[in-house]
Amino acid sequence: MLRSLWLLFAQGVTLALAALFVVATLRPDLLPERWHAATHTQDVVVLNKTPVALENFTPSHLSLAPAVKNAIPAVVNLSIRHEAEGAEGGDSLFSDRYFSLFSDRYFSPYQNHKSLRKMTSLGSGVIVSSQGHILTNYHVVRKTDDIRVSLADGRIFSAKIRGVDPETDLAVLQVDAQPPLPVITFADMNSVQVGDIVLAIGNPFGFGNSVSMGIVSALDRNMSGAGQHENFIQTDASINPGNSGGALIDTSGNLIGINSTSYSPSGNSLGIGFAIPVSLAQNVMTQIIETGEVSRGWLGIEPQTLEPETAKQLSLPDAQNGGVLIIGLQKGGPADRAGMQFHDIIAEINGKPVRNAYQLLSRIAELAPGDTAQLRIWRASQWRDIKIEVDRHPLRSS
Repeated sequence: MLRSLWLLFAQGVTLALAALFVVATLRPDLLPERWHAATHTQDVVVLNKTPVALENFTPSHLSLAPAVKNAIPAVVNLSIRHEAEGAEGGDSLFSDRYFSLFSDRYFSPYQNHKSLRKMTSLGSGVIVSSQGHILTNYHVVRKTDDIRVSLADGRIFSAKIRGVDPETDLAVLQVDAQPPLPVITFADMNSVQVGDIVLAIGNPFGFGNSVSMGIVSALDRNMSGAGQHENFIQTDASINPGNSGGALIDTSGNLIGINSTSYSPSGNSLGIGFAIPVSLAQNVMTQIIETGEVSRGWLGIEPQTLEPETAKQLSLPDAQNGGVLIIGLQKGGPADRAGMQFHDIIAEINGKPVRNAYQLLSRIAELAPGDTAQLRIWRASQWRDIKIEVDRHPLRSS
């Protein structure tokens, strides 16, 4: 008898629990509030809304605002007007395919796109002296007769071109403005390393005083091949149309480069941008201000960096240090007249070792026309010394 009662009780409890489970799952609203809370304890998510305070930490440590504040007053917007049809210089505001979607929607009722595209282009520049000297890109101001400079404080000036250097894509402008003018501080390029955080400031797509952040991706980039005096800083900070000529700064607001171009089939930033290092820009600027032009030494050679593996195959001593292979000679040029030959390997110039083609070209460029360059070369498995009278580098057609 007792056994039958126990079995009946157990079956009843089991059925009750099963019914409770079904109701709690399918119709929890039928349960009393206290039962509802008890059956859903595992579904409650508790959020901690109290910020975690790190020891010795303040939000300003993550802000680059002080660097921007130091540099942005010295970065100017350039508006360039052209006589010729089509934008020969600068970065045309309405020619970019991405921006055209924006301009078609908002500007077409008010602006004549075709006229603006023919006449106006945009760029950036950096004030580098209290006398009103501005560094920018040569391609921004080439073939122009009207340059307007807009400062961050709202002042607008007309600028004249003091000089240009197509080889490095640099130009120096000057404005006649009453002091004080904001002047940027130059950084020491010897302290710049791959991985450093940098900021690009400029006038992309006409949005003035814009800042983008990235890092130094590489140094000593040469995009144009032998014969060009290029030594770019590569960065993933956005350099879009209109940024050309603007400032690339470090986290203290010091100028480390002049934004020049980006690698992109469409013209928009893909994270591969290039800036001219401030050390090169300063040298060019000084020559232009003092003499109105840039003078460089020239030997009439086409060099190619010799990799250590190739140097070993050519039995070059100290092959691990590399060298520079001559793959071309300008007929009648200084090196040709001095008896240099194809496939000579240059290891030194004036007692200084050269590791790559850019380093060799830079050392030659530093020499004055009329100087004598003494080269140590490897030819036919033996060392030779050769003297060459340096000539003036031919001016590149603009």
